[in-house]
Amino acid sequence: MRRVEIHTEFIRLDAFLKYAGVSLTGGEAKWAVQEGEVRVNGEVCTQRGKKLVPGDRVQAGGEELLVAREEEQPVFRVKLRRKG
Repeated sequence: MRRVEIHTEFIRLDAFLKYAGVSLTGGEAKWAVQEGEVRVNGEVCTQRGKKLVPGDRVQAGGEELLVAREEEQPVFRVKLRRKG
């Protein structure tokens, strides 16, 4: 299973297929979804605008993908003070 990190709360199914590289174009993603070639959490999904959230599993193009939240990098703040 390949983990695909997203930067937002959710992503639409057709956009996810393009983002993950399963489909080369939006039209190809739309066609695959409408033809029932995509499964979301084990069920065939024909709604290309379906919102995917972290934890969802997508099967398409012979791959199984896990929607994951991008891990935040720690932020370090440095406070500079002038002498004098």
